[in-house]
Amino acid sequence: MPKSKNSTHKKLTHIDKEGKATMVDVSDKSPTQREAVASGSVYMKKETLRLITSNNIAKGNVFETARLAGIMAAKKTCDLIPLCHQLNLSTVVVDFKVDGKKNKVNIEAKAKCTGQTGVEMEALTAVSVAALTIYDMCKAADKAMIISDIQLMEKRGGKSGEWKR
Repeated sequence: MPKSKNSTHKKLTHIDKEGKATMVDVSDKSPTQREAVASGSVYMKKETLRLITSNNIAKGNVFETARLAGIMAAKKTCDLIPLCHQLNLSTVVVDFKVDGKKNKVNIEAKAKCTGQTGVEMEALTAVSVAALTIYDMCKAADKAMIISDIQLMEKRGGKSGEWKR
């Protein structure tokens, strides 16, 4: 693809010359340490946040259930996202911070592996499923919750090196 004067165009790696979807061949790449951090938020009513923080949601401990769901989802990313490679994750960490002023829960997920391709999708999947789990566990109390701002915050490793939002 030609480069313009003002921007650099990168080839879409999951599209072949004929425009067909393809899984990237990473067999020639050397394994390196890979790490990605993603974040997102769940906005809710003040009362819903109080129920979560006081562990009074009828379905159980919201944060621990969402943490496990996020970790499990990261491990299944290749089953959910069609062109993702199966990775041997070395760790997935999912954490939550309560923002009482904005009535939201901030979610952060970190994924790591030594491999031939990055773990950005695994970190993003962990955040997404953790947020969905919070919604599922609290929907009886608050159907108006908003899942928002799911984004990659940083990544390290591989040919492209380090990137930070």
